[in-house]
Amino acid sequence: MHLVFGPMQTPTIIDIEASGFGVGSYPIEVGYVDETGAGWCSLIKPEVDWCHWDQDAARIHHISRDLLLTHGKTCEYVADQLNQFLRDSVVYTDGWAFDYIWMARLFDAADRNQHFRLEDLRWVLTPEQERNWHATKSAVEKELATERHRASIDARILQQTWLRSAG
Repeated sequence: MHLVFGPMQTPTIIDIEASGFGVGSYPIEVGYVDETGAGWCSLIKPEVDWCHWDQDAARIHHISRDLLLTHGKTCEYVADQLNQFLRDSVVYTDGWAFDYIWMARLFDAADRNQHFRLEDLRWVLTPEQERNWHATKSAVEKELATERHRASIDARILQQTWLRSAG
């Protein structure tokens, strides 16, 4: 199923960095870019029982557990901010299977209901966008020349790739 946006309707894109993959992993950073291009990002302070830490994942996102403990925001704060900014909207991710679980883990820990819907980015790609996605994304990454693999930067790369591939 493909939903096609009109020329002025840019999807809001969200990305989540996590402590690793699989059982026990949890969100450590969330960032999004909305339809206007405005973005938001926050580190997430791990809950007491969130202990899983994958060094391979840490080498990719370059976020230390100490950084999260020192500068991360509480799950309640992050969930409240996401609900305030994204209320009643549909938000797209390129890693829906993982991001859905991590978002649920965040909102469960915060004891909050999520007031926006998370959907797979593939739902809003045309067949042409799908064919050109990887080449377009590589070009966007080179142009933006970002050194960091972080949630808001990844969300911006995905949104710019969508825009460019949409023509």
